[in-house]
Amino acid sequence: MPATEEKATYPSRIWRRRGSALLDAAFVLPILFTLMFGTIEYGHYFYWKHTLQGAAREGARAAITAGARNTDVITAVNQSMAAAGIDSSKYTIKIRNPPDTADLVVQNVPPGDGIKVKVYSLWGTVGVRPLGLIDDEVLVTGQTVMRKE
Repeated sequence: MPATEEKATYPSRIWRRRGSALLDAAFVLPILFTLMFGTIEYGHYFYWKHTLQGAAREGARAAITAGARNTDVITAVNQSMAAAGIDSSKYTIKIRNPPDTADLVVQNVPPGDGIKVKVYSLWGTVGVRPLGLIDDEVLVTGQTVMRKE
């Protein structure tokens, strides 16, 4: 009789194990997917921020040379962004004074004064948003200040 009891209970043990594995997966998979998509979203944000920062740096380098013009700064930023494969309609370029209170004309800045180059974009126009963790209205900015030579 113990042999038949063992045979009768053995299939039910298998079904319990299968059910618990399914239940474990139901609890764990949503957490894993949230972590994965959150990592993708924040990773893309920091990639975008890094790209804007690099483009602003290139624009500032172009701005501080003697004889530089605003068009030289804009060209340097656009070339840097184009090298990253980003269309010029997705970002805005500003050439400002260091306190960020007024626009500048680069050729009128005396040597030794600072020039701030800002490149920015709204996250909603450029971001990958699988979970929507970062709001559409977040301004992603890269900026650099350098002194005119």
